[in-house]
Amino acid sequence: MAIQETPVARRLKTVKHVVIVLSGKGGVGKSSVSAQLALSLHASSPNVRVGILDVDLTGPSIPRMLGLDGHGVHQSSDGWVPVYADAKSGGEPRLACMSVGFLLKNRGDSVVWRGPKKNAMIRQFLSDVRWGELDYLVIDTPPGTSDEHLSLMEHLAPVQSKLSAVIVTTPQAVALLDAMKCLSFTRAVSLPVLGLVENMSGYVCPCCGEVSNVFSTGGGEEMARREKLTFLGSMPVDTELVTLLDAAESDRKNGGDDDNAASAEAEARSFELLQRYQATSSAKLFSTITAEVTRAVAAGMAKESGGEPPESG
Repeated sequence: MAIQETPVARRLKTVKHVVIVLSGKGGVGKSSVSAQLALSLHASSPNVRVGILDVDLTGPSIPRMLGLDGHGVHQSSDGWVPVYADAKSGGEPRLACMSVGFLLKNRGDSVVWRGPKKNAMIRQFLSDVRWGELDYLVIDTPPGTSDEHLSLMEHLAPVQSKLSAVIVTTPQAVALLDAMKCLSFTRAVSLPVLGLVENMSGYVCPCCGEVSNVFSTGGGEEMARREKLTFLGSMPVDTELVTLLDAAESDRKNGGDDDNAASAEAEARSFELLQRYQATSSAKLFSTITAEVTRAVAAGMAKESGGEPPESG
């Protein structure tokens, strides 16, 4: 099926897959799952190019999690230039990030926008950012199913065949109830679901290794089984990961020379973050989830084209 030539379709023509990360409820770790998915995809191959778009306009947390607080967005003749988390890696950067957090004068400023302005911002993110060639564009969304989600699906309609979703929940009953509403949304807008991640599934004591089921366990897996979804895996609370993503903040100072120094320091820190993330137990667990996501994406593309999915290695 030919892709309609809209500004968004033209911009995303060189993006192979768009993975939208959803959660019905706030506080389930959706943004940390989005950040881990982007980092894990980046680490999966030296040739994979990944973008992460933060459309949680009132609570943008991806810049801080990737150590990119304090960066601004630069305009080029071909649109906005995303911030690259691995800009100082020594090679060609492969992890692009865009967020409303890069547009705020002070990171503590609130974003008080009505629906039309949110809609315009999402359209601009999709049509005006110079993403270039990407294998995956991961989109971190706000919790629930609101204006941002409807705007996102409206603007991405011309590239519907590239879209899929991952749903994040915790095992507790209230989160699962909201995850069901999220699943209902995907079905209403014909958005294929790659699978479900059960986050905060137990807490591993860093001293003795004993697992405590803080929010019960297994609810996400049971929901996936009942709704015939792929269960991508469960992720326990990892204090090492929490500390890593919280400490990824980079301070920005005022003044021209100080701005340049802070930006260079942030870039160096962010690449260190990629290396430190790969050393965590979460990264090892999440690599399995990422492998399942890439397999499901490949299977979906094969189904779309009428072929057979490649065998997973």
